[in-house]
Amino acid sequence: MSTENQPEIVLYDLACVKNFCLSPVVWRIRMILNYKKIPYRTIFIEFPDIEPTMKAIGLPLPESETKYTVPAIQHVPSNTYMMGSDPIAEFLESTYPEPPLSIASELGTKIQTQARTAAWLTFRNSVVPREYHLFSPRSQEFFRRTREATIGQPLEDILKGDREDESWKAIDPEMQKLNTLLLTNSAQGPFILGEQPSYADFFIAGLLQCARTTEESVFQRLAKYPGFDQVYNACLPFMEKRD
Repeated sequence: MSTENQPEIVLYDLACVKNFCLSPVVWRIRMILNYKKIPYRTIFIEFPDIEPTMKAIGLPLPESETKYTVPAIQHVPSNTYMMGSDPIAEFLESTYPEPPLSIASELGTKIQTQARTAAWLTFRNSVVPREYHLFSPRSQEFFRRTREATIGQPLEDILKGDREDESWKAIDPEMQKLNTLLLTNSAQGPFILGEQPSYADFFIAGLLQCARTTEESVFQRLAKYPGFDQVYNACLPFMEKRD
């Protein structure tokens, strides 16, 4: 049996100057590890080092992916490496079935899909220009070059004028619908499915934790919706270990 000194999982995470987890997609996996109390350690990687690190450990690029990303893990007992939050979540649930965690449900899938379509662009545009300042100079150069190529404008221009406020106002109707979905089973418990957490809870809580680490005002734009606030607070015990 592994101990804290002999972790069963090595988690590859994105480095930031705060020296703890920032990425919302890595938070999903970190919360699973914390919830299931699986012994693990973290290796933080700078942005430019993700691809060479993944290649160095012999991790092939999955056919469904176009670039190397985090999270990635090593399962120490089997010396298995894998990348991507969804495959890792499924692997952890099958390998460590207790306590059980619902990885996919009709409601959870609907919430994740709606969150991506309704809020992701606005969330990204609020977070990206701010999280730039949480990276080392090496990662900042990589981050600016790649994100500006994707977005098509300088990071500083994203938040000019009233763009941010107007963008959040525009998605409020969809956010209200998403909030209602998050509260579907609130009579049974604080999580999306009621009494027990699910992968969808960690999806939502990871977004909020990333926002809170980056800028409190962005976090508050999400937490003002009771469903988001309820799920986030219910998941706080699974965010205590963050490095």
